[in-house]
Amino acid sequence: MTAAEPMRLPLDLNGLTPERAVASLLAHAADLQVSDLFLCTDEKSVRIMVRHLGLLRLVCHLPVDLGRRCLAHIKAMAAMDVQEKRRPLDGRWLVEREGRSALDLRIATVPTMYGEDFAIRLLDRESRWLGLDQLGLLRRDLNHLAAALSSPSGLILVTGPTGAGKTTTLYACLRHLNNGERKINTIEDPIEYSVDGLRQSQVNPRIDVGFPELLRSVLRQAPDVIMVGEIRDPVTAETAVRAANSGHLVLATMHAPTAAGGVPALLNLGVHPHYLASSLLGAIAQRLVRTLCSECKISYELGESAPTFDEVRRFLEPGQGQTLYGPKGCPACRMEGFAGRTGVFEMLTVTPALRKLILERPTQQDLRKQAAHDGLIEFRQAALLKVAQGVTSVEEVFRAVPTEFLGKEA
Repeated sequence: MTAAEPMRLPLDLNGLTPERAVASLLAHAADLQVSDLFLCTDEKSVRIMVRHLGLLRLVCHLPVDLGRRCLAHIKAMAAMDVQEKRRPLDGRWLVEREGRSALDLRIATVPTMYGEDFAIRLLDRESRWLGLDQLGLLRRDLNHLAAALSSPSGLILVTGPTGAGKTTTLYACLRHLNNGERKINTIEDPIEYSVDGLRQSQVNPRIDVGFPELLRSVLRQAPDVIMVGEIRDPVTAETAVRAANSGHLVLATMHAPTAAGGVPALLNLGVHPHYLASSLLGAIAQRLVRTLCSECKISYELGESAPTFDEVRRFLEPGQGQTLYGPKGCPACRMEGFAGRTGVFEMLTVTPALRKLILERPTQQDLRKQAAHDGLIEFRQAALLKVAQGVTSVEEVFRAVPTEFLGKEA
């Protein structure tokens, strides 16, 4: 393996027909529980990669002729224009599997130097929902989130970059609320999971049906709870905040680096500080870290470094915080040393002091300072807890959480 080549999760597809090769590839990806599958056309081959536990892994290289026939087969099955190779295309393919749940594939193509590249998002139609207590939240933050969800109205923000697990957190919140006593509408791009009890709508930019248009229409459906897949424009931001002020519980995501960062992001989209201060219940920022394989993780005694966990020791169980753990690799984890992923969270609960501060259009730093005074557990502390509990390694924390949030100055 060269420095430019990712680690492998190998599969031999040579000698197969395009139909058999694609079927084997999808079965392999589903067994690995990958989030994305990539087919990239190079000069002399088609490179196949997957995103496994958040990292890119190489599966194989196909001869360019077989690779291009596989790409054409995928396009045909997704009802895409097989002849169109100069424009980006989008498609969807529902793959039925005997004795197992269907795979919902969301396919996006883009023309490149040597041909087309495919990005395929894999969604298991019957994927197990995570409950709130399975996300990785600290008990205290879990209680704060449950309290916010019990409110009849207000706004709860989930922030973080693409791939940070925001949708998983939103669905866990919806599962908590979906008891048949509330009318719940969602606006998504795309609808990732079909869920009984939810009224789900998908944006369609091709016919000018975006988040603003759908949100205005959903409000006329008299919902109790509204989930907005992403706030990305001033109209959606203002409408969502006003809905939260007028008796609806609104859950939404934004691209902001920290929990406190969601406030200036909304203000910069033109939301009036008074409406935001009166409606915001809380904000959750998150990142995903890989969890160590329980079968093979290695322990290291801290020794003189024991004070490392002093600032979070009050949250630890007896015996925790005395040992560091790292990955080794075994057949159970495919020699990666990691077996799953969990969230590292920063849960900002809006206090009277924060509501007053929001009225003054504060900076993110001012908000973080006040939130820390009010008891915010910052990314640094949440990450330390995962390491002290043996859930993940120090190296994994530094890979997944930006260094700027791991220092005490952040």
